Amino acid sequence: MALVNIPQNDRKRVKVYELRNNDWFDRGTGFCTGQVVEDESKIYVESEDHPDRILLETKISKDDGYQKQQDTLIVWTSSNGTDMALSFQEAEGCAAIWEFVSQVQAHLLAISGPDDALSDDAMDSFPNPVMLPFPELGNLAEIDQMMRVASSSPQGRDSLSKFVIAEDYISKLVPLVETAEDLEALPELHRLSNIMKMLILLNDTHLIEFMVNDANILGVVGALEYDAEFPHHKANHREYLRDSRRFKEVVPIKEEATKTKIHSTWRLQYLKDVVLARILDDPTFSVLNSLIFFNQVDIVNQLQNAEGFLKDLFGIIDSCEATLEKKKDAVHFIQQCCAIAKNLQAPARGQLYNNFVQNGLLKVINFALLADDVSFRIAGSDILVAMIDHDPAMVRAYIYKSINENKIALTDTLIDLLLNEVDLGVKAQASDAIKVLLDPQSAPQAADTATRANTEFLSKIRSNGQANPQESLVQSFYDNAAQKLFQPLKDLETRESVQDLTLGEVSLFIHLIEILMFFIRQHLYRSKFFIAADGLPSRIAQLLACPQKHLKLTALKFFRTSIGLQDPFFNEQVTKNFLFEPILNIVYETMPRDNLLNSACLELFEFIKRENIKPMIAHVVENYRQKLEDINYVSVFEELILRYDQMQGYNPDMEGTIFTQEEDSNTQTRPRLNGASQRWQGVREMDAAEEEYFNTSDDEDELAAKPKVLTPSTNGASPVPRPLVDYPSDDDETAADVKIHDYDTRSPSTVQAGSPNTVLADTPPSDSPAHSPSPKSTPVISHSPLERLSEKRRREEDEEDELGKLSLTKRRGSSISAAGSANGSPANFLRRKKSFASAKDANGGKKIAISLAVKSPIDVEHGRDHGG
Repeated sequence: MALVNIPQNDRKRVKVYELRNNDWFDRGTGFCTGQVVEDESKIYVESEDHPDRILLETKISKDDGYQKQQDTLIVWTSSNGTDMALSFQEAEGCAAIWEFVSQVQAHLLAISGPDDALSDDAMDSFPNPVMLPFPELGNLAEIDQMMRVASSSPQGRDSLSKFVIAEDYISKLVPLVETAEDLEALPELHRLSNIMKMLILLNDTHLIEFMVNDANILGVVGALEYDAEFPHHKANHREYLRDSRRFKEVVPIKEEATKTKIHSTWRLQYLKDVVLARILDDPTFSVLNSLIFFNQVDIVNQLQNAEGFLKDLFGIIDSCEATLEKKKDAVHFIQQCCAIAKNLQAPARGQLYNNFVQNGLLKVINFALLADDVSFRIAGSDILVAMIDHDPAMVRAYIYKSINENKIALTDTLIDLLLNEVDLGVKAQASDAIKVLLDPQSAPQAADTATRANTEFLSKIRSNGQANPQESLVQSFYDNAAQKLFQPLKDLETRESVQDLTLGEVSLFIHLIEILMFFIRQHLYRSKFFIAADGLPSRIAQLLACPQKHLKLTALKFFRTSIGLQDPFFNEQVTKNFLFEPILNIVYETMPRDNLLNSACLELFEFIKRENIKPMIAHVVENYRQKLEDINYVSVFEELILRYDQMQGYNPDMEGTIFTQEEDSNTQTRPRLNGASQRWQGVREMDAAEEEYFNTSDDEDELAAKPKVLTPSTNGASPVPRPLVDYPSDDDETAADVKIHDYDTRSPSTVQAGSPNTVLADTPPSDSPAHSPSPKSTPVISHSPLERLSEKRRREEDEEDELGKLSLTKRRGSSISAAGSANGSPANFLRRKKSFASAKDANGGKKIAISLAVKSPIDVEHGRDHGG
């Protein structure tokens, strides 16, 4: 042993485990070392708490099956058959001990004789390297020990499997079960049970198939009825397997191999799910599942290929001579075939459903769903769900064909099933089937049938339909079936109270609300008219007063879904019918408890606030403000009220209104409102010239006191704006008539020969210097009492609507100057606001004559040429 490298003297912290009754028992924590004492390599583990106590002292031999698992675990089977394990705290310590063990075993194999150092290939050359004695009650303990030792290594497991199969060892063990039972030898029965478990856990497929054949299955499960962990209890597996009534041959199966495989598959399933459910490890579980899967594939293929089998099977449903019990067995057989098809690959599953549909599978579904027996309806719903999972497009095509042929559609059958079924599981399946069949989004996904075997059937059915049968199917549902489906919800309108709902009604209302939520997401436009016509939101709101909390949550989920769409139609349905009141009542009933119902209500209002849905906020605050103010344990309602006040222009945190802004010369401001300090935003700041114009143009008294002199330019136009006299008030018709009459009495020659500075007054023109034809004369505007009346009228209008007057009468001096230059006038003129609003007055000849502009002779001549 000198060639063996002893690990470093530092000890490795480790836990010691021992397998007892299929459970790992913790023997304690200590420090592990590898030592060579008197040419014997041993592993020592000293206790951490008591250093003088040895937790483990084991000699390393070449036959011990040491295995390193992961990075910190070493497992092996000792010479006495006990499974041991060392779990190291650190990976370095595990690697050091493992290297020590590997070197010791390599050295032992090197110094052993040639017979002891056989390779795996050499062992395979021997027919039976593991030899077990002939089984008897007296040597069962020895057989048990030898099998444990052989199972500790992969070579031993393989050799043991070959020996058991070659020697037909199971057939020799089976008779001992009855012998031990006759002698009431309970310890021997427990050993037989352990032997059978070890044989199954070898994971040999040939061995397991041999154990479940007709000759051995009863003996194997008979031994497994006795479990050493439950010595006072005994199972009844043999009684269950002996019952031949459980196997019903609906249609005679001519192939014996198919029948044998069916029996074997059923027994394997029973072993996996019942007998070995507690002791199965992952490898054995996988082996059993593989055996079951391949057996099912063979069974399905053999039944489909059997001549006339499917025709006879589906013919039972249409047969008048077949009894109801016979039809039930046929439906259950089809149900089991569809359940098996779920585990098949897509091509095999598609071929199976194609053959079933061609022989009338959809008729069988319709028959089963309409049957009075609940077992029929359960089986029919299972078949339908499996069919929809496989290919919903095929089922939709069948429904569309039934509608075109004026037959009862499958959707109508599902609606009747949902409304009348007492089994809650069938109700749930019917609800899910309705949603899938009426889902327009899933149609394209199911349209790809290139890899399926049902293309011939689909092309045959769809050839009779339109280009888009899915849309026609949905439209037909809303036209004919939707009223019937949601009739229980509409009947709530005449119901006085929802405090006495039965369990079936609660389940039905939950499914109907979920279907309706599905419709408003998938059939947005079609569902709107239907919901508005029947008032379904109000009926759902009634359910918020029921005592069942899960139904309340479903109703709240509907309102959350509809509001979450942020569609004005659904918002109007909620606000118009005042449906927030029952929701707020729930908040009052559950506050301040933080339960699911209360949280769902708060989340609804939080969503409205977060998304700033203004119609909702306004409706809630305007109608339930007092209630909202009383709920102060959360801030969401206070924030809703604040958001509403901000929408109305009120903010308690600000001194002014929301229009109060910090004025800046670089920002756009609004015109002044009623002399207040606020300004509107959106109009640019006026420059100094505009401010001067508006400060002086309206002050007529100042203009009268300080007359201005207009100096014409060289081209006949005056560069300086000319002050004008306002029109008289439109309300004073008499004064207006006087002015027009005075002007009309003037001769055309007076107009033609007049000076360019004509003065309009309430008195006839005189020979005063003010009316001199000299171009250098100074015009003087005389103010009449009509001008004072106009000023009074304008002041009254300002008091009534100052904002409107400012927006209509404000003019800039620069604009007037530009307009006057464009018209060739020597001076600009200022019109009253009502003159601007009337196109007729602006274009009329006489009105042009009473325009207050000062015209030059050139302008007068030009106006005659164009005005006639």
